[in-house]
Amino acid sequence: MNGQYLRELSEAIGISGKEDAVRALVLKAIEGHAEQIRIDPMGSITAFKRGTGNSGLRVMVAAHMDEVGFIVTGYDGDGLIRFTSVGGVDDRILPGLRVKVGDGLLPGVVVWTPIHLNNDQDVVKMKSLRIDIGASGKDEAAGKVRRGERIAFDSRFMEVGEGGRLLRGKAFDDRGGCSLLIDVLQGGPYPVDVSAAFTVQEEIGLRGAQVAAQTLRPDVAFVLEGTTANDLPDPSRRPDDSRETNPTARMGGGPVLTILDNSLIVPPHLLAFLRATAEAEGIPYQFKSQATGGTDGGAIHQAAGGAQTAVISLPCRYIHSPAAYLLREDYDHSLRLIQAALRCLTPETLNR
Repeated sequence: MNGQYLRELSEAIGISGKEDAVRALVLKAIEGHAEQIRIDPMGSITAFKRGTGNSGLRVMVAAHMDEVGFIVTGYDGDGLIRFTSVGGVDDRILPGLRVKVGDGLLPGVVVWTPIHLNNDQDVVKMKSLRIDIGASGKDEAAGKVRRGERIAFDSRFMEVGEGGRLLRGKAFDDRGGCSLLIDVLQGGPYPVDVSAAFTVQEEIGLRGAQVAAQTLRPDVAFVLEGTTANDLPDPSRRPDDSRETNPTARMGGGPVLTILDNSLIVPPHLLAFLRATAEAEGIPYQFKSQATGGTDGGAIHQAAGGAQTAVISLPCRYIHSPAAYLLREDYDHSLRLIQAALRCLTPETLNR
């Protein structure tokens, strides 16, 4: 595994619409490994890596820089912070959560009624929660953090288990994809020209990808993502329940290939190309088993006249939380697959 930037990328804060810290890391990592490095009006990075062949294919490889989080919406009289989510966050993980608040990264805790005093058995809702930054009143809270400032998970990257095989950190969706794309640009050469896009605002509507794709106008695109690996037993299932589970993906199963989701149907011949490439290279792979969610591919395949688009994802447990899990070998296999695909891609690959 290369992925030398994954730790920094994971720990950087880049809530949708304010991806500055992540963008700075990416620019540093790809300097000298690509040409025509630009920041577009949305804030996405595009870069060009010239190929050794003359196929004429315009190949886009994309990963999004933003992560889910929260935004300050107001203050209570006792100095607690009101907030709402940016992107999809499960309310159930919030009580007691440590967060970093505002541009000053103030330490805060999501507070709720103590269990000793709570007679309400309903699931806690975000609108009823607040964040405590230690302010004694509304004026003090407003003086420390302004409305509209972002709030991020307070999390650090760790290597867990024997040999550090298991990686833990926030924002593997999609800093894992960003790390893969950095490795793609630092690697090569490839026969085809590669137009890389590190996009913004994916978590709130695939917005950066739409603009980047309209600019790059690719013939074919590969989206590098982090996807849900809900491969652990459901704690709500009874021990005598013999029904088979159907996880979206499994950690350790290799890169996850999308057949379709809520934003994209992958062309069957392009999916077959990825399957054949993985099998020829001895790379394990799996399919996303549930047609849920969406990726930047949903915007890219419709932009600028259309582009054939496929998605290669890292299987991660507990995405959109402070502590996701990712296996090193899944990262390695995903990197091998996208690099092999770039080496094997020809104009004939796109023939229906």
